[in-house]
Amino acid sequence: MNSSYKKINQQDVDQLIQIAGKENIKFKDDIHEKYSHDELGTAISYPEVVVLATDKFVVQKVMQYAYEETIPVTVRGAGTGLVGGAVPVLGGILLDMTPMNKILELDKTNLTLTVQPGVKLYEIYECVEPEGLFYAPDPGQKLASIGGNISTNAGGMRAIKYGTTREWVRALEVVTPKGELLTFGSKVVKNSTGYGLKDLIIGSEGTLAVIVTATLKLIPKPRFSKSLLVAFENREKAIEASPRLIKDYVLPTAVEFFEKQALGYSEAFFGKTIENDHFNAYLLLSYDANDEEALNRDLAYVEKLVLKEYGALEAFVVDAQSKRSNIWNVRGGFLEAIKASSDFIDECDVVLPRSNISEFFAHVRKVSEEMNVRIPYFGHIGDGNLHIYLCKDNVSDEEWKERVKEGFDRLYSKAFELGGLVSGEHGIGLAKKSYMHKLLGDEQLMLMRGIKQVFDPKYILNPKKIV
Repeated sequence: MNSSYKKINQQDVDQLIQIAGKENIKFKDDIHEKYSHDELGTAISYPEVVVLATDKFVVQKVMQYAYEETIPVTVRGAGTGLVGGAVPVLGGILLDMTPMNKILELDKTNLTLTVQPGVKLYEIYECVEPEGLFYAPDPGQKLASIGGNISTNAGGMRAIKYGTTREWVRALEVVTPKGELLTFGSKVVKNSTGYGLKDLIIGSEGTLAVIVTATLKLIPKPRFSKSLLVAFENREKAIEASPRLIKDYVLPTAVEFFEKQALGYSEAFFGKTIENDHFNAYLLLSYDANDEEALNRDLAYVEKLVLKEYGALEAFVVDAQSKRSNIWNVRGGFLEAIKASSDFIDECDVVLPRSNISEFFAHVRKVSEEMNVRIPYFGHIGDGNLHIYLCKDNVSDEEWKERVKEGFDRLYSKAFELGGLVSGEHGIGLAKKSYMHKLLGDEQLMLMRGIKQVFDPKYILNPKKIV
């Protein structure tokens, strides 16, 4: 780690104005409070200067100058992260990529979409779906930028069938910390050409290079999609049914788990809930296909399975678009609803083997009871990614800090014991770094630091994150 970072002075600001234009530089009192934190706000630190990136050549020149002067640079997109990954903990330059928000090319022959990193996730859907095409990754925050999705290897609800963001990136154009403009990958489907440098960038959380262009894989959009809401007497039966659903018949697009408690948060915050909201535990399933009759047969068979063999109490086919939108919107709003129920929250984005989820949830409830801390949860149970939230609920800041440390220590220790990992989709950033280090050990960290050293010898790019 470099201990001799330069502090920004007026001469540096003048140089950045020459590079990016005065209208694209924010300094001192002009720096908005939003640049000091991400969506969750667990870490707060202001940059010394903000540069609005308008094109890749501006990014290249900023990085060349920062490398020459040994100035730390933190890259930020829409700021929807939850682990402090875009927080400029050492000040320096914050590179705001949101102005780079153009869709550059929709290639219907090669089935790719080339975009700048500031393009929002929902804008990708709006671009390709009217053309009968499909970008499958479905993270919950549709206002997130694609650069951030790639940097954290975002997952979402459809990962069980379609994989995470990593599987949907064909190529990346990046600027290295030294200011080199490089392209990793291409539009081709196969690639056995050397080391997978593209895949090193995906999930590296802005610590290795700055993404300036992304070429995404597309497929034909499935013509039909329907959902099935399955109600259970208790959480154990719902959790037990999930892996059986995946193994016994057609693969679902999504398998989401939640309990009645989560619906209560949604109703209190949004003023809306789902039909049939009086059961204790639920699986929300989604299926897609190009043949509606075949899809209906699949749903009928799954309905029969869950009721006769998996112990479900009821199964409700959600067919009408309005009802399907409502139920998925309620599910997608759980985080916002839980945040609104407390003055502050922190999250454990753990991922486990499906066979150990029930035991882990039992441990969560035990921790909640023993520590007297409210800990709501829900999850993408089909891929084992669980979202666990510790709620501050008006305790003092000092007590909250102690509770978070003890709670996370106990939750992550159990997750590691059960074969789990620190993060399924939100990344490591600043907040989860110590838990990743504990899990992976010195040898893996040494390898990661070696990669960082090759890409970024001066450690100027997003320092103090991950490694």
